[in-house]
Amino acid sequence: MGARKKISAEKRKEALKTMYFAKLQNVPTSPRKMRLVADMIRGMEVNRALGVLKFSSKEASARVEKLLRSAIANWEQKNERKAESGELFVTKIYVDGGATLKRMRPASRGRGYRIRKRSNHVTLFVDSKSTNDNQN
Repeated sequence: MGARKKISAEKRKEALKTMYFAKLQNVPTSPRKMRLVADMIRGMEVNRALGVLKFSSKEASARVEKLLRSAIANWEQKNERKAESGELFVTKIYVDGGATLKRMRPASRGRGYRIRKRSNHVTLFVDSKSTNDNQN
């Protein structure tokens, strides 16, 4: 049973070598607010997505912009060349809930209201259009 798990972990590592992504973990924003920003750029061309994020008024867009630049840099590092305009696209982006800090706020009559300070994890995948067409 242990050998089977080891083989699947090796396959997963090999699969990750062909993917171009960046992760952002423990972002102190609620996942719901971050998903609004993620939905804005899903499937977009990278340069256009950077423009949309730069001029968005949402606080989370600055973090996603930095993450997108990191994913582009990862693609360039693995392919050993610069990304050309119109070549890269945001293939997948998803936001998962992270740890929730539980706090108490004093209320009247000796009670306490619960405050949940949520966090999230963002994973962003980029790839060129030609490899997307080959996979479909």
